[in-house]
Amino acid sequence: MSIPQQLRYSKEHEWLSAAEDGVSTVGITEYAANALGDVVYADLPAVGTTVTAGETCGELESTKSVSELYSPVTGEVTEINEDVQADPSLVNSQPFEGGWLFKVRISEEPGDLLSADAYAAITTSA
Repeated sequence: MSIPQQLRYSKEHEWLSAAEDGVSTVGITEYAANALGDVVYADLPAVGTTVTAGETCGELESTKSVSELYSPVTGEVTEINEDVQADPSLVNSQPFEGGWLFKVRISEEPGDLLSADAYAAITTSA
């Protein structure tokens, strides 16, 4: 399982990129994508809405279940991945590249995100 070192992770299995001009990218991890199964629908937060760290902001529906999507940070959504809305399977095939979900301008620095090593520790013990 891939866990890129440059990203930070939530306990709910979302990842967050380093901010570029104050904007970070959010997606779900390979671990979460595998647990969900084949993703068939993505309900993402609308551009311009405010998301809050640790709160739900959308849903991912797979052939097995519906899973809530949590925001790892607080901020304003600046972009959603329209490619994922057109082809939700990108979440499974490219969770860290083309399968990203949304971009957010962070208004509050997250305090409880995990490093790649800390995230690996919780997913391998699960």
